[in-house]
Amino acid sequence: MTVRKARLNDASGIARVQVDSWRSTYRGIVPDHYLDGMSYQQREEVWRGMLKLAGVRPVYVAEEEGEGIVGFAAGGRERTNHPEFQGELYAIYLLKSHQRQGIGEQLVRSIAAELQEAHIHSMLIWVLADNPSRRFYEALGGVPVQQQPIDIGGTTLTEIAYGWRNLGLLTKR
Repeated sequence: MTVRKARLNDASGIARVQVDSWRSTYRGIVPDHYLDGMSYQQREEVWRGMLKLAGVRPVYVAEEEGEGIVGFAAGGRERTNHPEFQGELYAIYLLKSHQRQGIGEQLVRSIAAELQEAHIHSMLIWVLADNPSRRFYEALGGVPVQQQPIDIGGTTLTEIAYGWRNLGLLTKR
């Protein structure tokens, strides 16, 4: 397993992981019509745009030899001017077959280390409250700091922000 900075030509692999992991993780939480309507092509276009901003918004991929990209994480400056948290983990997704193997922790640490290099020393991530994987963030020392409603596919859900006030503690784990 290799964790490395993403390149522009990784967009299709990232899109595949995002769509597949949404469908496996959020089935029964997010409306089926929304999940079924997700497309690899549309997500690939979005990720091509994101990867062009990789200097400002780092993206890391986990790559398994012979399988390609099996996970990714993206981060950068917090997007809402939160008074306490400067950085944000925008997304982290792993194929179901590669969860619970320490790959997610490597991806989170990679983003946290890059944020620290940019003099960003705190970070949060928004997670659906019904997402069973949210315990992952708690295991990494993230603490719930806020919650808010979010509309996905015409359904109002609740998302929780987990925060790390000191990324140094996260990267030294």
